Parts: sequence; C-alpha cells; structure tokens
Amino acid sequence: MSKVSVLLINGSPRKYGGTFKLLKVAEAGVIDAGGEVKWIHLIDYNIKPCIGCVSDDQKLCKFPCIIKDDEFNKLGEEILKADGLIIATPIYWYNVSPLVKNLVDRMTSFENMILHLNRSLCDGKTAGFIAVGADSGAIMTLANLMIVMNSMGFHVPPWAIAFHQSEDDVLMNKSAVIDSYNVGYNVAIASMKLRNLNEWYRVPRDLESIISKALKEAELYTEQRTFRLKKMT
Repeated sequence: MSKVSVLLINGSPRKYGGTFKLLKVAEAGVIDAGGEVKWIHLIDYNIKPCIGCVSDDQKLCKFPCIIKDDEFNKLGEEILKADGLIIATPIYWYNVSPLVKNLVDRMTSFENMILHLNRSLCDGKTAGFIAVGADSGAIMTLANLMIVMNSMGFHVPPWAIAFHQSEDDVLMNKSAVIDSYNVGYNVAIASMKLRNLNEWYRVPRDLESIISKALKEAELYTEQRTFRLKKMT
C-alpha cells in the first residue's frame, strides 16, 4: 500500500515566519507516522474570492469551480489527490489570513458536490490546523477552521490543533512545537485508518419514518411540558 499523502498548506504571505516554522515541525510528525508531504504556499497561487453563485442557484456551485481565470481548480486537484491536509495560518483579527479565507470559501465547491454526486469530495479526508499570532485570537481561528472543515466532510482527529500567540519565536514555545508535531503525526495516522471509508454523509431512505417516530416520542412528554409551565408561572 502506498504512503498516505498530506498536503501542508502555508496560509502566510511569508515563507519564513512562525507559521512556516510550526508547519515544518508538523512535517516531521507526518514523516514519522509513515506519510509523505507536499508543500503549498498560498502566496504562490492566484485564488480569487468566492462569488457566491450557490445563493443564485445551488447547483451552480460545483467542482471544478465555475471561476476559470485563477488557480483554484489547479490547487483543488492537489487537495483532492491528498489523503489529508494541514492548514497553518497567521491570525488576522481573530480569524484566518485572507489567503486561507479565499481558499476555504472556494472549497465550498467540494462540499456542494453532495447535490451532484450525493457526497462531498472531502469525505474520508483528514484535516489538522495550526494558528500563529503575536496577539490573541488563536482559539477563535482554530474553532472556525475546525467547524467549517468538518462541515465539509473532513475528519478532525484528536490532537489535530496547535497554536502560538506571543511575540516570542515560535520555536521557543516547546508546547506549540510538540503540539504541531502531533498535528502532523495524528493527521497521517488518521488518514491511514480512514483511507477506505468514503461514505460519511447520507440522507436516510426512511427519513419521513424517522421524523414521525421522533415527533410521536416527543408528544409522549407533553405532560412534562404542562408541569414545567405550571412551575414557571
């Protein structure tokens, strides 16, 4: 079996700063877990902002993206070839960098393939995240990435986040270094385990029956509602 491939995505406009350094540490974790890496510096790609075509017609949003005069579709193919990815970003006002924001917004075209293929193109892939800043905002940045990417179908394993928020050099932050290593290690390990599991999001065939059963079950507790209301009034 071939090695799992993990895409290392540097969301900083700098190829030498703290974001790069911790992503380099994560690379060691991937390799120690038996995976291989490919580097992507987003500053090298022309990725235009999402134009929100999904709001006009949901089925307009698909991959390849309908925006053809930039490099998102080219980068998108690289993402889809990989088993997992690690997004490292500097913190811009409690959130990701503009480079990362454009990428993530455009990745909606992967998730929206549910309407075309009955599955997100991200299903079965793994993601981890690193946030770096001199000030606060790391947890908000990581939380945003985790919920968005998980909503797209990515699996986020344990120990898949790392952060540094200080003006000190990131490599002096032993905790951030160890956490970053584990981001790489666990994304690679999880990618191996999940490699052949591709069906994660599905619409049950008996949806109406499930809804009906839940409604009937809830109706059994109307007496509790009456009792609660009496106590509160």
